[in-house]
Amino acid sequence: MSTDQKSILIIEDEEALRFTLSSCLRGEGYVVDTANEGIDGFEKATDHPFDLIILDIMLPSRSGQDVCRDIRRAGIATPILLLTSRNQKTDAVLGLRLGADDFVTKPFNAAELLARIEALLRRAPLSFWQRRSPFRFI
Repeated sequence: MSTDQKSILIIEDEEALRFTLSSCLRGEGYVVDTANEGIDGFEKATDHPFDLIILDIMLPSRSGQDVCRDIRRAGIATPILLLTSRNQKTDAVLGLRLGADDFVTKPFNAAELLARIEALLRRAPLSFWQRRSPFRFI
């Protein structure tokens, strides 16, 4: 793996979407890992260095909002992009307050999602170990 390749963790329970996102992102040159539920996703997010986490809100075993909150409580400042099929502003506000950096509602435009990913990665050039935040979120 080249040091300039960015790594992305996708935590998404819908197999077809997880596969499509993974394929699309690999085609764009990203290194991709996946998890299909909250507990496994949290473990991967806290055990391995990623440059970005794409996190579904509605997951089995542990909600994406809980995973987001717990990643931040662990002191990891890796950018988090929430995905959800919910269309209520309260979900977006809660996710952002729990530490997410952006929020996209399904269905989404692939070009827009890629642009949001690129924007988040531009704002977070630090290595994984530098991203360990001294701040704790709710």
